[in-house]
Amino acid sequence: MLTPDRSTVAVLGFLACAATPLAAAEPIGKAVQIKTLVTGASGDLSTNDAVYQDERIRTSKSGLGQFLFQDGTKLAVGWGSSVVIDKFVFDGSRSVKKLTLNAAKGTFRWVSGNSKHSAYEILTPAGTIGVRGTAFDFYVGPDGTTAVVLLNGAATFCGAGGCKQLTRRCDCVVAKPNGAPSDTRRVDRGIFRTLGNNRALPFLSGSQALAASAGSGGCGLASAADIPRNDIAPRDTIKERPTPTKPEDKPDEEKPGPDPDKPHHEHHDRDHGKHDRPHDDRDKHDRPHGHHGDHGKNDHGDRDHGHKGRHDKERNG
Repeated sequence: MLTPDRSTVAVLGFLACAATPLAAAEPIGKAVQIKTLVTGASGDLSTNDAVYQDERIRTSKSGLGQFLFQDGTKLAVGWGSSVVIDKFVFDGSRSVKKLTLNAAKGTFRWVSGNSKHSAYEILTPAGTIGVRGTAFDFYVGPDGTTAVVLLNGAATFCGAGGCKQLTRRCDCVVAKPNGAPSDTRRVDRGIFRTLGNNRALPFLSGSQALAASAGSGGCGLASAADIPRNDIAPRDTIKERPTPTKPEDKPDEEKPGPDPDKPHHEHHDRDHGKHDRPHDDRDKHDRPHGHHGDHGKNDHGDRDHGHKGRHDKERNG
């Protein structure tokens, strides 16, 4: 029977360590907010779960995950996304030597942590985002088309056709795989048409809400679902305003003219509809003149007593 020597035991021990799952590795960050469905290498993620290097994070069509790395970097992963924490080299203090993300598809928000600018790198199918003390949103479409919108600091986007600088808040660059990036310009609602997706950049449009620590929307982008309502609302308001006033104006103009029994116009605020023609129940309105009895059929209340006198004389005669 052969007895394994020390070298054999060492090799077996090394292989056992190499086969250790991610759960036994050193975590590089954690999930601080999870909504709907977000998965990692070991299954569904929950708030406060650790994340590890080389772990692929995926979100469902309504999913949202927010992550905090050890150097203070924040990453929000919006709906329908897939990203790998490609490289994370921690230097033992509160910073990293290298943090690389590989974003395959989806929508994201990045907020830099305490590390040097050169430590950060984000790879997309259309090019590389260089970070310079920055907060920005970026989107990667199904065909690899990439859009970057700067929120704070500065950033560089380099693709096959060269590099573009983003230096002002709301600066935007769009690029396709193997194509030159667009000129840098301020983002507007037309970005949704350019990308062919109203669900792109949901953190800016407000379609997905982030924790306050990750910042809020901005740059004048309304939710894609709100754009049609904003276009229609002003027209509806204009149509509705005249409607209640027209019926009130017409009686004031028409009622005094055709009624010959009304010498005074100070009663326009009363119910003219009941005094335009005789009614059998007028005695209910003749409380100050109870002696009229049934003769109140042609009476107009207390406004024209001359007519009542004529009626009395005709009946008594």
